[in-house]
Amino acid sequence: MTAAPAEGPRRNGDARHPGGISAAAGLSELGAGTAGARTAYGEGALIICDRLVRIFAADGIEVQALQGLDLLVEEGEFTAVVGASGSGKSTLMNILAGLDSPTAGRARVAGHDLAAMTSRERLGYRRSTVGFIWQQTSRNLLPYLTALQNVIMPMRFAGLAYRRRTRRAAELLDVLGLADCAGRMPVQMSGGEQQRTAIATALANNPRVLLADEPTGELDSATARETFGALQTANTELGVTVLVVTHDPTVSAQVRRTIAIRDGRTSSETLRHDVADEHGNATRHAVEYAVLDRAGRVQLPREMTEELGMRDRVRLQHEADHIGVWPDRPGHLPGAGEPAEGAP
Repeated sequence: MTAAPAEGPRRNGDARHPGGISAAAGLSELGAGTAGARTAYGEGALIICDRLVRIFAADGIEVQALQGLDLLVEEGEFTAVVGASGSGKSTLMNILAGLDSPTAGRARVAGHDLAAMTSRERLGYRRSTVGFIWQQTSRNLLPYLTALQNVIMPMRFAGLAYRRRTRRAAELLDVLGLADCAGRMPVQMSGGEQQRTAIATALANNPRVLLADEPTGELDSATARETFGALQTANTELGVTVLVVTHDPTVSAQVRRTIAIRDGRTSSETLRHDVADEHGNATRHAVEYAVLDRAGRVQLPREMTEELGMRDRVRLQHEADHIGVWPDRPGHLPGAGEPAEGAP
């Protein structure tokens, strides 16, 4: 297992010792510059979640959907968020979309403090800064309007002039391959066409962030690829930062960065890089990192801890260039092959 330094993954320095897991800490990279970065966590990032907490209470029972989650997304990224049901993915997206407020911690998007906004500011934020796409196609479009009219509607609320909003709506439909659907009602379109129209509608007011919660969840594989292609177009051609929640491994495998959430915290990140060989042929390589959060916590993969019999507590050993994580076995010291002196 490889754990990243405090300010994000730097290298894949995986090293193993018998009976333990070694986490590369990248200590040589932790200097004065990193200490300064800690005092301004997320400076320059478009999306910042700093120890984010969301607690729901019902019938006297509290449920912690987010438990100190940290997340940074840079402008221009296309990032996927994955995790089991109940891990906190949708709660995170609702907070970032301005549909919910955090209980504690800090959440900022494009300079907006999501915990401090008034209802009026929140409405303006949803109209101009973020676009949102639901999994259910029926929630994204007004059924009595055509595709063109649906895309125009957000611009009407924003006060854009008639000619400008009509022209932009037609341009968005054309860019996303929907020009022939402009005059159709949602019921006259396929599920994929409806979702791509929803993407065009979410992009109408030129938001800086596009949030999509399982946008391919109700689609077949071929239609899902078309919808994912529309999200890629929004990112590459229109310059929108895209954050998508998905259970679809086909989608998550095509983005450069995939963030896994477990038990209300970011647990791991997978970064993908294209590496060219001597003939110029590119091969995509994926490296998975454990996430070291702001409180110094790392979630060890369950399959690793079970294989090594790690339960309740573990021993840590500070090495020259990594931190060793060891099972708690009575009579054994970290890194030692023999029982400690005097041990039974």
